[in-house]
Amino acid sequence: MFQNLYPDEDVDSAYQIDYQKYYDQGYRGILFDVDNTLVEHNQPVTLVAIELFQTLNEMGFKTCIISNNRDERVKPLAEALESDYVYKAGKPSARGYVQGMEQMGTTPETTLFIGDQIFTDIWGANRANVHSILVKQIARHEEIQIILKRLLEKIVLIGYRKQRAKKRQCV
Repeated sequence: MFQNLYPDEDVDSAYQIDYQKYYDQGYRGILFDVDNTLVEHNQPVTLVAIELFQTLNEMGFKTCIISNNRDERVKPLAEALESDYVYKAGKPSARGYVQGMEQMGTTPETTLFIGDQIFTDIWGANRANVHSILVKQIARHEEIQIILKRLLEKIVLIGYRKQRAKKRQCV
């Protein structure tokens, strides 16, 4: 029922992903959500984010931040991370994901997406046919509309985890 909302994978943090594994599998571009995926909501870029993007660049990845936020929020972060970016991306529409892939010169088959919200980030990545990785949000204090969405996300995640457990039993 909710399968178009299910991520391809889920991990604790964007900072704990084995990016070399994905590079070895042929992925060459990574689309990132920013707020609560890379940094806390409306906070400046962190040293750990800068180091991650430097490492990804050295590995040969192209990166692009896609955000529903305004240019004034996204541009300084992208510049600090030396990354392409798409602002007012319209997630969960596939449009922003496609724009990001065009900027990076990648295709859905060679692109990963990493984000913290199911109803915008993951759904949009799935609509764009991009491999989606759900991470846990960095900050626990969020705006009320996000808190309400997170409650609905818990329902979706129950179904996702049941499906994942069934797949593991079949293997």
